[in-house]
Amino acid sequence: MKTQHTRPETGDWRSATEALGSIGQTRPMPRSIRPLSSGFTLIEMIIVIGIILILAAMVFPITGAVKKIQVRTRARGELTQMETAIEAYKAKLGFYPPDNGTNYHVNQLYYELLGTTNIGTATAPVYQTLDGSSRITAASLSTFITNVSGFMNCARGGGGDEGPTARPFIKGLKPSQWLTVTNMSGLPTPIFAVLGAGLDGWELLQAANSYKINPWRYNSSNPRYNPKSFDLWIDVLVGGKINRICNWSEQPLVVSTPY
Repeated sequence: MKTQHTRPETGDWRSATEALGSIGQTRPMPRSIRPLSSGFTLIEMIIVIGIILILAAMVFPITGAVKKIQVRTRARGELTQMETAIEAYKAKLGFYPPDNGTNYHVNQLYYELLGTTNIGTATAPVYQTLDGSSRITAASLSTFITNVSGFMNCARGGGGDEGPTARPFIKGLKPSQWLTVTNMSGLPTPIFAVLGAGLDGWELLQAANSYKINPWRYNSSNPRYNPKSFDLWIDVLVGGKINRICNWSEQPLVVSTPY
């Protein structure tokens, strides 16, 4: 009797040996997918650098323009402060503070606007500002100021041209708005306080600590532009050019020579 071989119920035509042999085989693993490169190509880097350069070219002019505005605004604001004090002086005393002839940048505005008192004697005056910030003898004063041995806004007469009363017309000065000149070339040895601004310009005055100040120019005896009052100005460096901030023009004036 012939033996018949039938299909397993699973329908698998493989022999049992083949089925068992396949159990130990390892299936091939799928290939891993390589991540895309996160670095820049040379062309991409050139494009990025180009964009940065374009943005920098746009930002630098804006920064320079802002700095110019800041310098002019500061100078104009301090000019208004000085004008207000000088006009208050005139309203109280009936005349404007005297100047220093044609030596416009070395003037006595600091002492006249702060007010002084003679702490010396009538024959040997020693003038001190009412706030005690500066002191100068009459002999030293005459080396700075032409034909003047005292101040008009003085609390006690000590001979010369001092008045009987004094009061401060300017207050709240910042350290950058004045200094005591000591060692500038062409100026005498005695110390002398001046009003100014901590802004670059020409004819800067210097203190013993090497700090420099740009002094206010002042002309009340023979003003060119304000015949009935006074000329007040300061020359500041703005964008490589000298800008004159003054009380006879609302707009900065570009100048090439001092006045």
